[in-house]
Amino acid sequence: MDKLTDETAAVRDVPRPWVPYATAVTVSLLSAVIAIAIMGVALPAEWQALLLDRERSTYPLTVQNVMWMVFAFGCAELFIRFREARAEEAEMRAGYLPQDERTILQSPELRQVYARTREAMASDPARRGRYLPRLINRVITQFQTTQSIDQSATLLNSSLELYLHEVDIRYNMIRYVVWAIPALGFIGTVVGISLALNFASTVDLQDPTLLVELTKRLGVAFNTTLLALVMSIVLVLGQHKIQAYEERVLNEAGQHCLDNLINRLYVS
Repeated sequence: MDKLTDETAAVRDVPRPWVPYATAVTVSLLSAVIAIAIMGVALPAEWQALLLDRERSTYPLTVQNVMWMVFAFGCAELFIRFREARAEEAEMRAGYLPQDERTILQSPELRQVYARTREAMASDPARRGRYLPRLINRVITQFQTTQSIDQSATLLNSSLELYLHEVDIRYNMIRYVVWAIPALGFIGTVVGISLALNFASTVDLQDPTLLVELTKRLGVAFNTTLLALVMSIVLVLGQHKIQAYEERVLNEAGQHCLDNLINRLYVS
C-alpha cells in the first residue's frame, strides 16, 4: 500500500510535451514563408516554375504559394496531434495506478488514486483533457457509487468508445486541408488554362512561336495540380500514421486501466 504514496511524486515528474496551438501554427506559417523565399533564390528557373510559379506576373501572390501556406498549416496540425499523442503516452508513466502484482484497491486506496489524479490535473491544465486521468476518475467514481466491478468495466468500455470518436473528430481540420490542397491545385490549373487561351486569342495565329509559348503556359498551369497531389499524398500519409499512433495510445490507456485498476478492484 505504501507504493501508492511513494508514486505520488512521479506524477509531477512527467514532462509536458505540449505546444500551444497558436504557436505551432505561427511557426509553421513563418517556416513556409522562409522556405518560399529560399526556393525563390536557390532553385533553378524550371523548379521555381513548378514549385512557385515564379514566372507569374502576380508573384509572390500565386496559387502555389497559397498551397505551400496551407500545406504548412496541415503540417502544424499533424505536429500538434503527434505531440499530444506523445503526452498521452507519457501519462501511463505518471504512476497514477499501482503496477506491482500484490496491490488490491479498496476504498482507502481508491481515494488516494483519485486525489493523485485530481492533483495532477489541477497542477497542469493540459492534463485535464488527457484520456488516462479522465478514465481513472470516471471508473473510480462509478465504483465508489455502485460498488460494482461489472458496471465499472462497462463504463470503461463506453468511455473508450467515446474517446475513440473524440480522436477522430480532432482530425477534421486535417481532412479539410487534405481536400483543400487538391482543390486549390485544380483552381490553379483552370486559371492557368484560361489565361493561356486568353493569350492565344490576343496574338497572331501565324506567329511561329505561338505553339511553343502556348504549350509552355499550359505546362505551368498543370504544375499546380501536380504539386497539390504530391502535397496531399504527404499529408494523408502523415494523417494515417499519427492517427493510428494516437488510437494505439488510447487503446494502451484502456488496457492500463483494465490491468491496474479494474482487475484490482475489491468489494469488501
